[in-house]
Amino acid sequence: MLKSMTGFGAGRARVGDEEFSVELRSLNHKFCEVKVRLPRELAALESAVTKQVKDRLARGSVEVFIKRQTATAAGTVPVVDVALAREYARAFREVAEALGMMAEVSWTHVSNQPGVMRLEERGMDVESATRAVQEALEQALSALERMRQVEGEAIHADLEARLGLIERWSREVATLAPRSVEEYRQRLAERVAELARGISVDEQRLAQEVAVFAERTDIAEEMTRLASHLEQFRQLMAGSEPAGRRMDFLVQEMHREVNTTGSKSQHAEISSRVVSMKAEVERIREQVQNVE
Repeated sequence: MLKSMTGFGAGRARVGDEEFSVELRSLNHKFCEVKVRLPRELAALESAVTKQVKDRLARGSVEVFIKRQTATAAGTVPVVDVALAREYARAFREVAEALGMMAEVSWTHVSNQPGVMRLEERGMDVESATRAVQEALEQALSALERMRQVEGEAIHADLEARLGLIERWSREVATLAPRSVEEYRQRLAERVAELARGISVDEQRLAQEVAVFAERTDIAEEMTRLASHLEQFRQLMAGSEPAGRRMDFLVQEMHREVNTTGSKSQHAEISSRVVSMKAEVERIREQVQNVE
């Protein structure tokens, strides 16, 4: 079954009082391109995250957003800058001595000074954080793949309908082709008879001209190859492996055969169907750009 390259997925995992969340967004891309945005303290995980995504997805431009959230009460600890506190205490004593004042320097005075006490995030357990990120990423990847599969089913149905139209028109073209030769023979015979004005027509020469026309406008080979491409395309759609790039190649080949058929044909009804087939091949090409 086909898979789309566009989708969204999210996952969460908790370690102690810390929660790690992962969001994935994927768009069309010729290859698998991964862009990771994560907190500075998790920067070392970028390569592992990229590999984990590429192990699951064959194509697409994937953006990975990783966030770390910590409860304020349990996630931060007070830190005292002892050296700075000592300098504040010394400065207070010097000022008191210079002014001839008797002043006791208390911890309350010192602790209220800027920079003496601050809150910092509690140290992170890198190993536990790595496991949590991997778990959240797996959840997000599973959700993303489910969305891509649902969209892929819709693309599959649309492509199948368009392949059916091309098949129907190609059969009609194959039926009309011999008729166009016969119509050409009749027109040629009428034209020659009109120009000859009673002079007998060389039937052998007429037959040779018709044969040349039939050979020049023969589209049997193109229709055979087009039918083969359509069958291969259906096999790719039914397969379990990513097939977007191979499908894109087949679409190019379909367009080539339809275009050649149009250039060979001089029959109005065949030309009309060729125009319709070209339009459907182009719509298939647009859809295939979104297939993994």
